[in-house]
Order: sequence, then C-alpha cells, then structure tokens
Amino acid sequence: MVSRPPLRRAGLSEMADATPETPRILSSRRQLVATELDARLPDWDSEEDDVLVCRAVRQETHDVRTFVFSGRSPRRHHYKPGQFITLDLNIDGQSVNRCYTISSSPTRPHLISITTKRFAGGVVSPWLHDTMKPGVEIRAIGPMGEFNCVDFASPNGKYLLLSAGSGITPLMSMARSFHDLAMETDVLFLHSARSPADIIFRSDLAIMARSPGFRAIPICEHDSPDESWTGLRGRITLPMLQMVAPDLMEREVFACGPAPYMAGIRSMLTGAGFDMARYHEESFKFEDLAPLDAAIAPPANTANAVATYKVEFTKSRRTIEVPADTHVLAAARAAGMRLPSSCTRGLCGTCKSKLLSGEVAMQHQGGIRQREIDQGMVLICCSKPLSDLVIER
Repeated sequence: MVSRPPLRRAGLSEMADATPETPRILSSRRQLVATELDARLPDWDSEEDDVLVCRAVRQETHDVRTFVFSGRSPRRHHYKPGQFITLDLNIDGQSVNRCYTISSSPTRPHLISITTKRFAGGVVSPWLHDTMKPGVEIRAIGPMGEFNCVDFASPNGKYLLLSAGSGITPLMSMARSFHDLAMETDVLFLHSARSPADIIFRSDLAIMARSPGFRAIPICEHDSPDESWTGLRGRITLPMLQMVAPDLMEREVFACGPAPYMAGIRSMLTGAGFDMARYHEESFKFEDLAPLDAAIAPPANTANAVATYKVEFTKSRRTIEVPADTHVLAAARAAGMRLPSSCTRGLCGTCKSKLLSGEVAMQHQGGIRQREIDQGMVLICCSKPLSDLVIER
C-alpha cells in the first residue's frame, strides 16, 4: 500500500510565493471583471467604432453555432429584442454585407450574439463556421430593425412566439428578455424543427420553461437517428395551434421562419379571424441574397416625361437606363441583373456600392454610416438617380 501525505490547503502567503506569475494573472482577471461590470461603461456605437471581437463560439446543433461578440474595449450593447446587426465582412478579398438577427438578450448587455446555420453553397455562413473563433475581429453596423417586442408589446402580457429553423433567433432574444426580467407575462413559444437533433436552443428553452408563465413546445417532422420524438409531430396546423393556445385570439403574435412557413402562418391566422394588427413577422430573409423574382417594384411608367439616366455598373460591365423616379436596384433587377440585396428598404446594407460618378437621392433607414456616405458609398435599393451614374458593381 502506498502511503500518501495528508492533503492540506495552502495558506495565502504560500499562494503568493508559488510563482511570480500567479498574482499578476489573478490581479489581471479581477481587474478585467471589475472593468466589465463598471456601471459607467459607454455604449458600443458602430458609428464611432464598428469593430466587434469574437469572444466565444458555441455549438447549438450539428449545423448551427452561436458566435458571441463584444467591443474591443468593454462596452454595453443596447438593442430591442428582435432586432438585427449587419456584418461587414471581407471574404476572399470581397466586401460582403449580411444581416443576422441577435439571439442574445439586451438584459445582458456586455456581449452580443448571433446564431447561424451553415447553409451548403452559401458564402457567409460557411465562412463564419470555418473561420470565426475567439479573438477574430469583424465590423458591424447596427443594431436596427422594426421587428421587436418593445414597440409592439402585448397590452395584456400574452405572447405567442412562432418560429421554424434558424428563424428562432430573434424570438429567442425576446424569450430571454422576458425570462431575465421575470416579467408577469404569459409566453407560449412554438418552434418547428425537422427532428429533435435540429431543435436550436433546446436546453435553454427547457430551463426557461421551468419558470411560471413560460411554455416552450417544439414540433418535429420526424425522429432523429438517436431519438424517437414523442411530442407534437408534423407541420404546424390551425387545430394544433388552437389546441395548445385556446386563447390564441388574446395573444400578440411574433413569427419568423422560411417564406413558406410564414405564408402558412399568415393563412392560418387570417382564416381563424385573428386580428392581424397584432401579428408581427420578420419581413426579409437574412441568410441569402434576394432571388431574381424578389418582390422589388419594377421601373415606373415613364410615359409622363420622367427623366431617364444611364447607369453603368463597372464590374458587371452593364449599362442600363433608370427613370428618375425608380430605385437603381429595382431597375437593375428588372433588367435581369443579379446584384447583392436583402431588405430592399435601406436597412441591411447588403446592396452598398461605391458611386464613382453622378448624384443620387438616397433615403435609407440606417443601413449605411455617415462616414461611408462621405466616402461615396450608396445603398442602391433606396437611391434614385439625379444624373447619369457610374457604380462599382
């Protein structure tokens, strides 16, 4: 039998003398925490410093990850649950803008998170999954967005959150906010997933569901290889919705998911006689570029002597004619050009382009910084020509 010396706890003097590095490391960590919790911390402002630093990467499902960011120096992040930020990335030497809804809660302001699914054949999501790790810096604009539970709060405190796939992210920000604030709300969260293995934030939702006034109900289409699903199965239907939410008509509804899912939800609620003034949905898809048949207004009727200007796209080597009362992006898409875009409302910054010559009338909603405007950048989705233009696209 081997004899072991008795265990004893080292005294403070021994700890201090252990190594010369130890006190410095501990002191640094104490100072860092104290700095992070300082109530006087300034807000993160993308107009002043648009850099975000990745602090952590969390695996949510087999193809979904959460990326946690903060400013280069301690800052507080203020936003409304449901809003998004626009990432300004450099991928293979190309500038790419993409919007992602915020999945964290503003009740925990020291960090800000986005949660992304890896889309095969995509540009940004594979890059994030392959490249992003703690310490990597990116640039971002925002937060912004009209979809939130602050401006459209339920007057009676009853909410119905409906999501499918990665559309869960803005609703998770709302749910986390309700939970953290211990509000006297009645929240029903229905999330649709392909299988149990695809339920994003499954453990987080289970923890929140322990609190009174919060119910989380996943709906799966089929089993996963290692789990047979015993809960609600298939796709969401009106009878299913009425079964879990008999007080449906009394709730404020927020929905986010793929376009077919959203169309189905709208159809169900309209058919049930729901007051659609209390229905709110995320109005554009963040992950992909708008398809060729996106709902962008065609060029206006030019029969009434509206001036028309030539617009040259240098990289595409195309020149088109754009009436003065038509947005440049709308005219370009009508001419068969496939240009990067997402929101088509001046919010996301995806269509940001360099105006090499000419003048435009631009009415944006926050998707471009003033210093970028000063440098000759424009959002072509909300810019109408005032002269012939040359655009670097």
